[in-house]
Amino acid sequence: MHFLRVFVILAVLRSEDAKIMPIPPDLFRRVMSHFATGVTVVTARQPSGKPWGFTVNSFTSVSLSPPLVLFCVDHAAESLAAMSQAEYFAVNFLAASQEVISRRFASRIPGRFEGVDYRESPRGSPLLAGCLGFIECRKIASHLYGDHTIIVGEVLDAEATGGDPLLFYRSAYARISPSPTPSTPPRPGH
Repeated sequence: MHFLRVFVILAVLRSEDAKIMPIPPDLFRRVMSHFATGVTVVTARQPSGKPWGFTVNSFTSVSLSPPLVLFCVDHAAESLAAMSQAEYFAVNFLAASQEVISRRFASRIPGRFEGVDYRESPRGSPLLAGCLGFIECRKIASHLYGDHTIIVGEVLDAEATGGDPLLFYRSAYARISPSPTPSTPPRPGH
């Protein structure tokens, strides 16, 4: 039922495309950079058996029951082919100390796993050492939209160890700084 609602929303958005001009991509990118995201590395096994991984910050939960998540892959990215063939994948939540890992998996260097400590899940997904946690998923859907493919996974396993997250904010890596004063809840209507 949830997927039906998503498809209806997407269909409505597509029908509205002809009526409303979208904002320019550079403005959209600049404004969206003000939304802080966590940084993850999505990992999977290629049909050849080799591990594959890439940095992702377009990741979110979709549903609690059943437990579903999604992430997006740019059509121009070499990772799209790997994810198109993957049956299972893991999402590794990077810790604040793992900026080097994020940069490595965001690059196009061959052998990204060389020298990287990881263990293999029972389904073959590489689970990176030192992360805040991971989820492992079975890919259940892929949706082509705009210049990205949305990949949806059903969560089969999960683990969290805690710590401080690596963030991406205003086109740069960031870390959480404790607030010097307690935050105040927003007032009604504001």
